[in-house]
Amino acid sequence: MITVSTDKTKLDVPFVQHFLKDIYWAAGRTMEEVQTTIDNSFCFGIFLEDKQIGFARVITDYVVFAYVMDVFITEEHRGKGYSSVLIDRMINEPALKEVKIWRLATTDAHFLYSKFGFTALKSPEKMMEKVIV
Repeated sequence: MITVSTDKTKLDVPFVQHFLKDIYWAAGRTMEEVQTTIDNSFCFGIFLEDKQIGFARVITDYVVFAYVMDVFITEEHRGKGYSSVLIDRMINEPALKEVKIWRLATTDAHFLYSKFGFTALKSPEKMMEKVIV
């Protein structure tokens, strides 16, 4: 049975850190850094038979803006629709129902997010960033 929870006490933080430390967008992220991101985000754990198989987090002000980050399903559980379950739960989370602008960055999952209404930026020339390496 698949369940999605926003209860941070159910998250397996070492599991999340173990996955993120080797993935291209979060390579090298330490346990302390992962814990800090969890503490300061609205988090979603996805569980199969009470074992965590994925994660996502949202940075938000709960009204105007939400940024989706660190979405993953472990490799052995991909291709079964679990990422769609996770994203659907996130988009329909009652605490986030007032959010008007959702954003994310992805290299290879456009097909997934487009199912939930995400599109390319309408005015990318307005966006700016500052990256500290």
